Amino acid sequence: MAHFTLRSLTLVGVLLLAGCGLPDQVDETVGWNAQKLYSEAKDSMNDGAWERAIKMFEKLEARYPYGRYAQQSQLEVAYAYYKSGEQVSAVAACDRFIKLHPNHANVDYAYYLKGLAYFNEDLGMLGTLANQDLSERDPKATREAFATFKELSQRFPDSKYTPDAQLRMRYLVNALANHEVHVARYYYKRGAYVAAANRAQATIKDFPQSPAVEEALFLLVQSYDALNMPDLRKDAERVMRQNFPNSRYFTGKGTEAEPQAWWKLW
Repeated sequence: MAHFTLRSLTLVGVLLLAGCGLPDQVDETVGWNAQKLYSEAKDSMNDGAWERAIKMFEKLEARYPYGRYAQQSQLEVAYAYYKSGEQVSAVAACDRFIKLHPNHANVDYAYYLKGLAYFNEDLGMLGTLANQDLSERDPKATREAFATFKELSQRFPDSKYTPDAQLRMRYLVNALANHEVHVARYYYKRGAYVAAANRAQATIKDFPQSPAVEEALFLLVQSYDALNMPDLRKDAERVMRQNFPNSRYFTGKGTEAEPQAWWKLW
């Protein structure tokens, strides 16, 4: 009986402690209206306090799910996620806004922000320090960024965000082409000449206007030469000389292209 009583008292004590609100658990926003929550969230964003801004916007929408403040919060929280480096959450928030408000006056911005989130997904501190080119990374985010910017440009050609989106698209096309060449070069150096030739051909076919085509043709010539396919090698060299008569690869001075950081475009 004594043992049961002790356990019961312990349980009651735990429940009492759980029910007592500690000072750091007090919600300062209790009783705030939608305008107050939105104002505080915006002030937090202006101060760079992204985590606090996100919490404020989420509370606003949870308490006041209808009206202009809720709609604006859905878009603002996407930007806060983007600025705080939470790219996956930023994309999800943009997708949600686009789905809920496809005809909203600022839906073009949602597409643009989504594209930026994908564009910068791999550009973290380590990538910056290593000066790693997008072509050497997994191209999934690059393709998603391109598709998003393309949709923005097609749906909203007059949007103020479209010119920058199109500029980024041009870079992304080159990045994707460089990725194919990077893989082709990798295969060639390891003696996988058939795979190298296939990757080089894919670059030429899918990105015919990219500067990477020059090296792709050169890798194609080298691969066919290594495979002892003189006819295909001769044809590839003919195309290369026709399109790049002054190619540095013909002089023996060909070097792997220097990676261009995305920020050098602006």
